[in-house]
Amino acid sequence: MSKTLVKLPVARVAEVILVVRDEKVILDSDLAPLYGVETRALIQAVKRNNRRFPLDFMFQLTRKEFDALRSQFVISKGSGGRRHLPYAFTEHGAVMAANVLNSERAVVMSVYVVRAFVELREVLIGNSDLSQKLDELERKLTARQNVHEKAILQLFAQMRNLLGPQPTQPSPTRKEIGFRPKPVKR
Repeated sequence: MSKTLVKLPVARVAEVILVVRDEKVILDSDLAPLYGVETRALIQAVKRNNRRFPLDFMFQLTRKEFDALRSQFVISKGSGGRRHLPYAFTEHGAVMAANVLNSERAVVMSVYVVRAFVELREVLIGNSDLSQKLDELERKLTARQNVHEKAILQLFAQMRNLLGPQPTQPSPTRKEIGFRPKPVKR
């Protein structure tokens, strides 16, 4: 491995993962520096290999989605910056981008990117257990509502917002992509 490669903790990579269209994604402007290239070089490589990037690997944000992200993260509207809407890469798209870039840094960093997606997935699975318990309580309280129970239901709604979007189950007609690691015995 080259001495110029910088090891980043997975947590730093996980910070740039966003949820857009109920998908966990990394924007092109966050992925490119991880892979040691300019954003325009990343997009160029992707466009040259567009058959490797179906919609479940990468998609371009709409103006509305980009504006929502801009307001959420207080992204500057300065005179410089983006001329085109950003591309969002899913876990598989981020790995494919490393493959088309074909640089040592991109290959090494893709491992950190995948690990960050996996950690985020595990956190969301833990949140789904909590969400199921909230669903049970909410059903019980909805059956009989008084002033206090309505306040509790509002609290549940706020807690759901903090948990974020729930992972969706794959449709039964589509085969799952990827692999499932064996559980570690402790």
